[in-house]
Amino acid sequence: MDHDGVDAVLFDLDGVITPTAEKHMQAWNRMFSAYFAERGIDPYSDEDYFRYIDGKPRVEGIASMLAARGITLGQGDDDDAAAADTITGLGLRKNIIFRELLDEGIEAYPGSVAYLDALDAAGIASCVVSSSKNALPVLEAAGLRDRFEIVVDGLVAQAEGIPGKPRPDTYLRGAELLGVPAERCVVIEDAVSGVQAGAAGGFAHVVGVDRGAGREVLLREGADVVVVDLAELIPGLTGAHS
Repeated sequence: MDHDGVDAVLFDLDGVITPTAEKHMQAWNRMFSAYFAERGIDPYSDEDYFRYIDGKPRVEGIASMLAARGITLGQGDDDDAAAADTITGLGLRKNIIFRELLDEGIEAYPGSVAYLDALDAAGIASCVVSSSKNALPVLEAAGLRDRFEIVVDGLVAQAEGIPGKPRPDTYLRGAELLGVPAERCVVIEDAVSGVQAGAAGGFAHVVGVDRGAGREVLLREGADVVVVDLAELIPGLTGAHS
């Protein structure tokens, strides 16, 4: 991919820079498998993750997954405990499992770190735009917190009232904080909802990273190019900002 005219790259985190998507998948699987078993309904599968949860804000993903099984729960509130039979309660259950998995350690994809290094060398800015409320702990665990001055995550979106993916608003906020027009930014995503967000935002390019969603699906939903490793993008940086 040619980086001419590109001044910034906006990265999703889970599944793009770090393999935390796998830990999120495991956490959702454990939580929903137990919850569905208690109710005697169709078991949860990883296909459900890609169809209903991947890339969305936590609350929206839970509501979408429950609706697919014909379950309606109240939203709950911030004072709910993890045991509460509410969307908030289920989200807390999932997050407890995820943080336990995160404590086992996380290592960034080597190709993603190499691409970050190449962007730095080319003078191209970068930031993280993640639906997750765990973005900062993940970056800390991977030893990458100091690489990103700007992180627009689920906590920022909640505090500022920014609609989540598949709306482009969080990516547009990242570009705004970097001081770079959207048309001079690249969005890099592995989730269908994230690719849709990038396609809707008027960005220079949308790069899909196929970590399981499928190349054709990502292209259909708005990716301009699909890679399996971000190192594939490095040759296009040659001379971009020299």
